[in-house]
Amino acid sequence: MGSGQVTSSVPSGTSEFQGKHVTVAGLGVSGLPAAKALHARGAIVTAVNDGDDARAREQAAELEALGITVRLGDGATLPEGTELIVTAPGWQPGKPLFRAAEQAGVPVWGDVELAWRLRGPDAAPWLAVTGTNGKTTTVQMLASILKAAGLRTAAVGNIGVSVLDAVLGDEQYDVLAVELSSYQLHWAPSLRAYSGAVLNLAPDHLDWHGSMDAYAADKGRIYEGNKIACVYNVADPRTEDLVREADVEEGCRAVGFTLQAPAVSQLGVVDGILVDRAFVENRQKNAQELAEVSDVDPPAPHNIANALAAAALARSFGVPAQAVRDGLRAFKPDAHRIAHVADVDGVAYVDDSKATNTHAAEASLAAYEPIVWIAGGLAKGAEFDELVANSAKRLRGVVLIGADRALIREALARHAPEVPVVDLDRTDTGAMLQAVTEAKRLARPGDTVLLAPACASMDMFTNYNQRGDAFAAAVRELGA
Repeated sequence: MGSGQVTSSVPSGTSEFQGKHVTVAGLGVSGLPAAKALHARGAIVTAVNDGDDARAREQAAELEALGITVRLGDGATLPEGTELIVTAPGWQPGKPLFRAAEQAGVPVWGDVELAWRLRGPDAAPWLAVTGTNGKTTTVQMLASILKAAGLRTAAVGNIGVSVLDAVLGDEQYDVLAVELSSYQLHWAPSLRAYSGAVLNLAPDHLDWHGSMDAYAADKGRIYEGNKIACVYNVADPRTEDLVREADVEEGCRAVGFTLQAPAVSQLGVVDGILVDRAFVENRQKNAQELAEVSDVDPPAPHNIANALAAAALARSFGVPAQAVRDGLRAFKPDAHRIAHVADVDGVAYVDDSKATNTHAAEASLAAYEPIVWIAGGLAKGAEFDELVANSAKRLRGVVLIGADRALIREALARHAPEVPVVDLDRTDTGAMLQAVTEAKRLARPGDTVLLAPACASMDMFTNYNQRGDAFAAAVRELGA
């Protein structure tokens, strides 16, 4: 873990942007506030967008009313005179617009980078979280803990609330809990968090990043310039490797979290208690009790890991142990994240529709036994051998749905040939009721029927929320 002095970012104000030609790439959640903020600071803004649908035209009209130029259906051409691009996080680095910018020597920022540069001199520090899975839950837990400590805070970033809106709004914060995706981190070169955490790393969005190494490197940007703590997952050595590679402020420490008894400078679990051996006096000999495992909802292993990561970030900010306990007790998970729907005839039905990749599904499967697993959807290039091999012993049966279910079926044939599989050859939304009915037939009292698809939902549903709602509705119909 390197050490270096981090310079402060450019303060808020008009001078940096007055008269500057800035292109905002992409409308939507991040593009709209970015264009408005830059225009308000005197920039000459052109907004470009690939799409030209009704929603884009509505947003374009809103910007044009302010005097901002908008080009719909043309996100590839670099507007003449552009001195800076501020991009929506999802735009891929290989797009023609960015290649043209690189050739012209034009820098590219994301909305997070813009927010970081626009925050005022007395701005709230950021406690930042990234990882393949668990980001949103961890950031929400962190915000709950910070609020329990009496701090003014909000959960922002890749969580629905724009960082830019939080930074430029009227509300005053003591500290922000910030969720950052690999896309956002890629476009945020000067971000320097107070403390940062990488929860885990598994192959995801490799089509965007180009390789696992590039994906990991972008995740690792969250540690650059950390002031107090770089929080890593002891069970995932790659996260600790990223800490070692980071250039941080003098005195910043590596702090691990583990589901085992913690070593020095770690948070972990001892006899059902979450304990801290990182932010205590004489950590060689002492540990601080923070909360009980039963204070975490739900107390699945990966969710306890989320709670430990949130606790580590909060403790790095000086939050007392009691606030960790109170914040975890107050936290309620979002829908479709290991949500217990109902018990029917002695069988538990659990909705983890948010498990849209293999890493998330494996964590969900690890929380129950025996399981009738409902899986399938859009694989997004994923392979399922490792997931199935690691989870085979927990499976009572499997019901497969969705466009790419054959990939999971083939992995089951290789690694769990004795497990009964029902392959539903349909992708209409009504398939979920049939899937739940088949799962009920396979299950025995004491089992869990678990929707943890390991795939995206867009082949059959609008999003994972609709998929989870369909599952819950089917379970209710089953028990009626």
